[in-house]
Amino acid sequence: MTPRASPASSPGAQPPGRLARLRTVLRALYHGRSPLAIRFRLGVLIVDFAIIAFFIVAPVLRDTGVFLAIDYAIAVLLALDLAARALSWRDLRAWVRRPIVWVDLFVLATLLAPQWLANLGFLRILRLWSLFHSEFFWSTVGRRYDDTRWEDVVRTLSTLATFVFVVTGFVYTGFAGTESGIAGYVDALYFTVATLTTTGFGDITLPGTAGKLLSIITMIVGISLFARLAQTLFRPNKVRFDCPTCGLQRHDPDAVHCKACGTLLAIPNADE
Repeated sequence: MTPRASPASSPGAQPPGRLARLRTVLRALYHGRSPLAIRFRLGVLIVDFAIIAFFIVAPVLRDTGVFLAIDYAIAVLLALDLAARALSWRDLRAWVRRPIVWVDLFVLATLLAPQWLANLGFLRILRLWSLFHSEFFWSTVGRRYDDTRWEDVVRTLSTLATFVFVVTGFVYTGFAGTESGIAGYVDALYFTVATLTTTGFGDITLPGTAGKLLSIITMIVGISLFARLAQTLFRPNKVRFDCPTCGLQRHDPDAVHCKACGTLLAIPNADE
């Protein structure tokens, strides 16, 4: 009996177009498990960290001649990365609905229009939050600690660091040069850390109602983030394993039954 020819090998079948082939390659690089895909994603993450480092020192470099050149070069890199990520997803609408994508698109807008959106440039540090909260990072660099306590710790630390730099940007943009005593970016960072930790030295204070409200928000959110970090560090260790009956995800490492519904569990041994 003659075997039936597959559609791909039939004489009338059309080969996949260039866009389809490109999407297949990008999907393998961004979501695959091969050594080449891992090396590719490591390279992308190195570029991401370099971009974040530029965002942190950008207030110091803003008045230099190389600032715009670096700014537009990063805009090109980020645009290419976003386009490649979009093509690698099977459902483009689902990709666009992700909050992390919104953050990256906003960062790209500030890079493409640095003169018009200069006062919002400090929000580029949100890229730090989006990086450490992405599965892209945890499936590559952090795959050893994926779904562990250390993932929660790193995510909480990234949220705290992002908050510090965002508030510092607000303070520097809105209050530098006034009677607050903030003469530069370091002064704004110093005020943010002092307020965040509720130290309150009093040598730098933000004037007016807006300054007082910003200080209050910084203290309240800062205390909450520190409490969250302490909870993440010191709470009993749990493993992630979905209960097949009630869906509870966190269990004790040696749990035999789900504490919510009593279903028998088969949590794999992490040492195996």
